[in-house]
Amino acid sequence: MKSLDTFIALNRFGLGAAPGEADAADADPRGWITAQIDAKQIVPASFARFPSSTDTLTKIHTARLESPTALRSTTGGLYRDVFMEEMMARAQLMIGTKRPFAERMVLFWSNHFTVSRTKRIIGPAIPAYEREAIRPHIFGKFADMLKAVSAHPCMISYLDNMASAGPNSAAGRGRIRRTGNQNTLNENLAREILELHTLGVDGGYTQQDVIELAKAISGWSHGGMRFKRSAAPIDQQPVQGGFEFRRGFHEPGPKTVLGKTYEENGVDEGLVILDDLARHPAAAKYIATKLVRHFVNDKPPAGAVEKIAGVFRNTDGDLAAVSTALIDLEEVWADPLPKVKSHYELVIAANRAVGNAAAERGDVLFPLRELGQLPFSASSPKGWGDGAKDWIAPEALMRRIEWLRRFSRKIKTTTYPQQVLDDTIGPVAGDETRTWVERAPSGDAAIAMVLASPEFQRR
Repeated sequence: MKSLDTFIALNRFGLGAAPGEADAADADPRGWITAQIDAKQIVPASFARFPSSTDTLTKIHTARLESPTALRSTTGGLYRDVFMEEMMARAQLMIGTKRPFAERMVLFWSNHFTVSRTKRIIGPAIPAYEREAIRPHIFGKFADMLKAVSAHPCMISYLDNMASAGPNSAAGRGRIRRTGNQNTLNENLAREILELHTLGVDGGYTQQDVIELAKAISGWSHGGMRFKRSAAPIDQQPVQGGFEFRRGFHEPGPKTVLGKTYEENGVDEGLVILDDLARHPAAAKYIATKLVRHFVNDKPPAGAVEKIAGVFRNTDGDLAAVSTALIDLEEVWADPLPKVKSHYELVIAANRAVGNAAAERGDVLFPLRELGQLPFSASSPKGWGDGAKDWIAPEALMRRIEWLRRFSRKIKTTTYPQQVLDDTIGPVAGDETRTWVERAPSGDAAIAMVLASPEFQRR
């Protein structure tokens, strides 16, 4: 690795240097990243063997309607045979990929639109959610990703929109008669669309905007909602796990969101509002702030945020253009080590550093469980944090170092520590780190010194 720019390209935009990768990036680090941007994202062939979210969720909902025992058995089997297997395939892809910038953007947007297996019933389908709603759009239009995510049955279930009913809808009026409870709407999905997905908490929306958006997307559900007591035609249809618009749950009449009135238009009503939210100036600033925080500094420079927000606004949320603008930010290239790798990034980077393309569960999933960042397990819709404070508290740092030492003992003896150092942290390695590596009592101990070094743990 010849330069600081190459280090930044491989670590800030990539997922950590793999053997020989620096040779490809050294001549033109910025061009190496830019060449990975392609609006036409193709789902990797390694995922072809996995079922769609619809298929997985259909099995779960069918079992749920059968009995609690059937639900536990079916869900447990799908966690074992689908969820764990696809998590591992995802990690192996990221370890071996030649397009790590694209994979980094998958991680970024999947975290932005967090869905978590803390809601156990949807867990087995979450890798498919990422594959279906995130991957195709990482360099496409933000509005298209927003709509795909918001209408996905995993997001609808995660944020409890499947039974949300407008108070004046047929289902809402019936619920009020039966229970006397006037509150038939569930505002969770609407609130997170505004607060976490588009405008941000300071984006200028009000509680009334949350209510109106919740009305607009009432009836957005999935085909696992079947009620044996109901005579409604939709409840006589077969169970299926995909998106379903339940007109009887949809609030009739116009809705007003952020001062604009939208006429009644069924399922399309919510889609039009999402398009407008994606174009809102507050969304441009909020998304730009998160991107600059991820790629530049935990404290995003205002000038860099405004540049990216401007590109977002001027291109109608074209994420290929936004990604290119990130590469062109001079602030990105000013400091080689401003960010700390998350636990997931560290585990992937360690496996990439030693060319462990055939990584097994013990190389990836076991340490992630130990470190506390198994994929799709964030504790809230906010997702994982993106600052140093989220990852290097003293106890977490010790767990990282202990795992890296164990991991290094498994590496084949033909792996040369000095080569690993040069390939991964060469331009930023300090004298102290070089001394530790030179004085290490064995090859595996020397590699552990590289991987546990402060330079390797940052990006």
